[in-house]
Amino acid sequence: MGIVAGLDSSSGFTHVVVCDTDTGAVLREGYAPHPIEEKATEADPQAWLLSLGEAAADGVLDDVQAIGVAAQQHCLVPLDPAGNPVRAAMLGNDKRAQVAAADLVEAFGGKQAWAEAVGTVPTAPLPLAKLAWLRRHEPQNAQQIAMVMQPHDWLVWQLLGRPAHRTTDRGAASATGYWSAATGTYRPDLVELALGHRAALPEVLGPSDTAGTTPEGLLISAGTGETMAAAFGLGVGVGDAVVSLGASGSVMAVHHEALADSSGMITSFADATGMHLPVVHTSNAVRALRGTAEMLGVESLEELSALALKSTPGASGLVLLPYLEGERTPWLPHTAGTLCGLRRESMKPEHLARAAFEGMLCSLADALDVLRGRGVQVRRVFLLGAAAELAAVQAMAPMLLGTQVVVPQPAQYAALGAARQAAWALGVAQGTLAPHTPPAWQGAVAQVLEPGEELPVGKALRQQYTAARDQIHPEAFGPVH
Repeated sequence: MGIVAGLDSSSGFTHVVVCDTDTGAVLREGYAPHPIEEKATEADPQAWLLSLGEAAADGVLDDVQAIGVAAQQHCLVPLDPAGNPVRAAMLGNDKRAQVAAADLVEAFGGKQAWAEAVGTVPTAPLPLAKLAWLRRHEPQNAQQIAMVMQPHDWLVWQLLGRPAHRTTDRGAASATGYWSAATGTYRPDLVELALGHRAALPEVLGPSDTAGTTPEGLLISAGTGETMAAAFGLGVGVGDAVVSLGASGSVMAVHHEALADSSGMITSFADATGMHLPVVHTSNAVRALRGTAEMLGVESLEELSALALKSTPGASGLVLLPYLEGERTPWLPHTAGTLCGLRRESMKPEHLARAAFEGMLCSLADALDVLRGRGVQVRRVFLLGAAAELAAVQAMAPMLLGTQVVVPQPAQYAALGAARQAAWALGVAQGTLAPHTPPAWQGAVAQVLEPGEELPVGKALRQQYTAARDQIHPEAFGPVH
């Protein structure tokens, strides 16, 4: 038996898990919040190190042979020639680069050109868009940038003692806007387009490669982005999709190839195993439930769920298009939500509550259909987020998503994925694992929900939702025939 660790440096905390290399059983855990303000859009990278040190205190890493690092994505760490931060890191929730992203799309010839070049159409969160913003608004800082990193790259580099050789992995690189998952190569010309000059970029390692070894002999694996690590920790494979229920939503699936999407709805990520993770984002998920709860004077989502289950499928004809913050899928950035089907008999709290759940899940089903429409197999859906535990979500999700739904028990899946990667790299280094065969850890403990006889009901509800959507936004997903 060996012992490995995985750390997840998310936007607000660091979580460390220490696992058995053979089974993945968690032996110890550590946790610490980041010493930064909640909802901050910038951070001193040293805050991540302080949090890591606190999470790994009290012997958490004793006897650990290898460690993997997962970290928040869409964050820019700009460094000067000496390797020091030019300014604070710009986090993924920083929306200032929205105009800069739109200008990049136009400057390079439109969405199709970007999709073909790197599998991603620039948006405000991408590090590439942040570089363009810096060039325009902080030109002196932009001119000093000699090296560009992300949190995962930077943390690995710090753990190794800041060596001359700097690395990343294909998962994290695919979230930058200047690396192509399809070709496996950087596009330094796009960095120059955004920044005004070229900058050094870390070498992209393979999934089971080693980034290096510390002076104490601790092996550091390639690491990856938080999304890719969570997928690896869950143990998803081809035929699996993951639907994340946060304030906004996302749908991703394991696929054998990168997908170029000129609409910009699909972001073509690489995963942590050598496969691909096409992702579709929605701007609204649980925020639609919270808004409905506030409107109805309901104190919790659990109460809203119970209220919704007093209604019947179809919510007495009410349909909520949950585009409260505009929408990314379909691309309706300036629209608002719409409540359709109001009649005297439908104007009851339980029907509005049900319409909120059905609207959220139908919107995510739309996102899932974007992937299905490109040939992505979806045989089961993993449902993540605290809202996945709600009775109304579990009752409606299988029939509306049209497939088996798996609700994993809450766990630190990104940290577990990082630990599994560390075990893989350690096994390859020791000759006990093949470079293309990750350790066969037990998958997530989960509740499995089947659509069963309610599948026709779900199809009818999707038709009701689609009819309302197409009436209000007739070309949301292309011309209506």
